[in-house]
Amino acid sequence: MYIGRIVAVGLTSNKKAMALYRVSSRSFPNREAVICGDKVSVVPRAGFEADLGKNPYIAYNCLRPAGGFLAVSNGSHTDPIAEKLASGVPPRDALTMSLLALDFEHDSLDTPRIAGVINADGGEAWLGIVRRDALLVRKMTLRPGLLFYIATYEHCYPCECFADENFTAANAANGCGHIISGGVFEQFDNPVTAACAMFGDAGIEFAVRNA
Repeated sequence: MYIGRIVAVGLTSNKKAMALYRVSSRSFPNREAVICGDKVSVVPRAGFEADLGKNPYIAYNCLRPAGGFLAVSNGSHTDPIAEKLASGVPPRDALTMSLLALDFEHDSLDTPRIAGVINADGGEAWLGIVRRDALLVRKMTLRPGLLFYIATYEHCYPCECFADENFTAANAANGCGHIISGGVFEQFDNPVTAACAMFGDAGIEFAVRNA
């Protein structure tokens, strides 16, 4: 089953807040996630830079910390969401304003923009999407070992029914492996690359992994 890009937020079994992202692609599979200082970016792999001329939406920051939050998304809206969070805008409003301002991607597929926010203590998280026909943002109810996700296709609205109730990742590297091929994500086709950030005991822990 192909559901496109995936954004996820949740808690590890020991209550660490985690944000995850997976690129799944049929059209532009030659991409990778790279850690760039205090953020993670999706970029073309070496030798495929010309793909940016075919689709300008395929490179962007997908993960950024913002004060006591992590922002994760499938496009350039990661940055305004993080900047609004850092300036004190509440997560629901940061998501809503950024998704509304940028709208869905005006490519050949009208690709939705998806995003998530989770706070450092893992007490609260939000998922959102802007599609051609809707703008939806929802607060999710967290508990340890539970991951909520939203995708660009099929599973394309924030709902507690789109979840992995056996989320066993203990660190960011495990999180990347999980969203590529673990739990419910094993059934989703065309994984390309993944990124994860976690609020750990020593600060924010990042990891990336190619499928």
